[in-house]
Amino acid sequence: MMIALHKNARTTPAIRAEIAASSASAASLAQRFGITLATVYKWKNRSSVQDGSHTAHRLQTTLTPAQEHVVVQLRRTLLLPLDDLLAVTREFLCPKASRSGIDRCLRRHGVGNLNALKPATPREPHKRFKSYEPGYLHVDVKYLPQMADETQRRYLFVAIDRATRWVYVAIKSNKTAASAKAFLGALHKACPLKIHKLLTDNGKEFTDRLFASRARQPTGQHEFDQLCQALGIEHRLTKPRTPRTNGMVERFNGRIADVLKTHHFHSGQDLEQTLMRYVTLYNHQLPQSALKSKTPMQAMKEWYASRPDLFHKRPYDRPGCDRTLHPKVCT
Repeated sequence: MMIALHKNARTTPAIRAEIAASSASAASLAQRFGITLATVYKWKNRSSVQDGSHTAHRLQTTLTPAQEHVVVQLRRTLLLPLDDLLAVTREFLCPKASRSGIDRCLRRHGVGNLNALKPATPREPHKRFKSYEPGYLHVDVKYLPQMADETQRRYLFVAIDRATRWVYVAIKSNKTAASAKAFLGALHKACPLKIHKLLTDNGKEFTDRLFASRARQPTGQHEFDQLCQALGIEHRLTKPRTPRTNGMVERFNGRIADVLKTHHFHSGQDLEQTLMRYVTLYNHQLPQSALKSKTPMQAMKEWYASRPDLFHKRPYDRPGCDRTLHPKVCT
């Protein structure tokens, strides 16, 4: 057991207890333990064998109790920082007051933390995403770490459907407009839904919307915009400097970040295979609370059963024949 003793202590609690209980003379005890007579008498008269507190019984403060009361009230009412409070105290109360002394005074009276005294400002709750039918997709790009066998880092293009939470990803060597256009083309082929809206940020890979000049609106001549027009997709942009507008795909990117942190990858191919397996697991096996504990694919199939007009092809849970919705189709 660890015993906390004063650095100048010559006795332990066991020796002190033995001194207090001994009937021998003080001189013999002093000679036996190598201590002074004063030390022997001290422990014989003590009721405890532990070191007493070394804190001064009377604090040596520059301010009087009345002045301390004024300082504390100034802190509570005016919410003055320490340096401002020090200037006021020296000017009107006590010219000899020190900064450390004022700080100790505030701590003793429980007003040392200025932020704790300020009234809490309620945060405006984030608005929930407006409900849409399937086909409204959020798109974003995430940086991937560079693997040992790679000469440059790659980029993960991510698309997620707002209604079903279905996800599609692709890894590109860059995030140019050509890569974004190729991703949209592959997404359009892979997605069973009829995509009617896409929401992206204002990155150069998605738009030519400019902020440095007055030409803030997109021209429609960007490669990504042109493909959206050809596919009959409305391309929407988030508000500048408001990433939470695209928060749905940002949250999925957070899941990807967790995968990257908890796995060790041996190569770029290993990284890509792991991410693709996770996306498959997410779409087919992981229930989502926003979908009432259904997986994205289950939600998509329910939409297909009630609104097949929103789809350009039937969603399958896995490659091959799917008997969940229409058993007769597979006979």
